[in-house]
Order: sequence, then structure tokens, then C-alpha cells
Amino acid sequence: MRLANKLTVITAAASGMGKAAVELFSKEGARVAAIDLNEEGLASLKAEMKEKGFDIITIAADLSTESGARDSLNAAVKALGGLDVLWAHAGIPGPAGIEQVDMAAFRKSLAVNVEAAVIGAGEAVGHMRKRGGGSIIFTSSVSGLVGSMWSPLYSAAKFAVVGLTKSLCQTYAPDNVRVNAICPGLTETPMAFEFTSRKGDPEEAARNKEMMVNSVPLKRLGRPEDMAQAALWLASDDSAYVTGVALPVDGGFTAK
Repeated sequence: MRLANKLTVITAAASGMGKAAVELFSKEGARVAAIDLNEEGLASLKAEMKEKGFDIITIAADLSTESGARDSLNAAVKALGGLDVLWAHAGIPGPAGIEQVDMAAFRKSLAVNVEAAVIGAGEAVGHMRKRGGGSIIFTSSVSGLVGSMWSPLYSAAKFAVVGLTKSLCQTYAPDNVRVNAICPGLTETPMAFEFTSRKGDPEEAARNKEMMVNSVPLKRLGRPEDMAQAALWLASDDSAYVTGVALPVDGGFTAK
């Protein structure tokens, strides 16, 4: 198994990509702690995983707050008994554009997309150092590699995550802590609707989804399992010489 005995924390784990990773990582031998704001979703995930023979740890927390991000990570590490892998996956779309922008909503998006990653990684490295190293994975986006006309503020936040990745990989290489980012394309998750229609219009969402599919060389959107598989590789020793990478998992969208 590729993650045998790896002590792992995954944030935003109650649905979508995070949920897919909880199951995949568990099957690969990891001991997993799942963090999410959605308590009901966590309870459902825990029950589902128990039926499949896995006993995961679940922690409900609001990662938009400093205390929530910091305390949940340390609570997870305490429950696990250490830390080898962190997938700091939490993210939200935030405001669509900059005209008459709701600054409170923008600050919250920065708190979840950037600050929670900073806090989580900052807490994680000390725990990983005690175990001789580890793997930190951030979730950026294709919008962290190329600009987004639909979501410029989200794009700015995700560019920051890529910059953080490339900087921290150098800082913590002497500690054998690898730092990488996954950059998903539009993926079939609950959050996809918010990106394809900022007005909440199903018809607009359908049109934009079709446009996105046509812009992807592989002619489909991503699946949560696609992102979980990429995270598995970055978490495992198969990628032992990989650090500082912002990995597009986008069906070729950013290759054009």
C-alpha cells in the first residue's frame, strides 16, 4: 500500500475531492483525520467509511477563522499521534468581480483559500519535522496558473497559493518536508455550479459547463477521483523527489 501507516490530515473532506481522497488514502493504508465545516457531512462520511472497514477521525471546524484553522489541525495531529501528510484542500469561490465588491466576503475567501493554508502548513511542519519529514499538499486551481475572467479574485487567491508552494518548498527542503500544489480544472463537485453561474441560473450554468468541456482537450470535466489520485501520488513516496510543483490536473486545459 502506497500510504501504509502514514498519518494524514485532509481538510474540506466531507464532500467532493476531499471525500474521494479520504476513501482512497484509507484504502492505501493511511490513518486519516478529516476536517470540515459540515458536521452532518462528516458524520455521514464517518459512517460510510466505517461500513467499508475504516475508522477515520472527524473534526468539525470553521477554517475561515484563525483559531479554527490552527486548533483543528493540532487536534487532528493529537488524535493521530503525529503527522506525515497534510492536504490543505479547503477553498471557496468568494465574490465574482471587483466592482462594488463585498469586501467582507472577499476577506473570508482569502481566509479560507490562503490564510487557512498558511496556518495549516505552519502548524504541520513542526509535527512533520519530528517524524523526519512529510508532504504538504495545497489545493490551488487552474485559475492559479492562468487568469479567470469569471472569478478574478478567486484567481488572485489561488496564484498566492502557488507562490506559497514554490517558496515553502525551498524553506523546508532541509527538513525533508515536500510542498506541492494540485491545480484542478473545473471538477464535478458541489462547488462547480457556483463557478459556472455566479447568478445561480441553471441555464447559464449548463451553457458555461458545455463551453468548459469544449475547451478541455480530453473533452470532459474533472472527477473528484482524478484529484484524489493526484494527491495520493504527491502524498506517497512515489513522488519523493518532487517538491515545489503546481500540478495541473485539468485534462490539458492549461496546455493550450
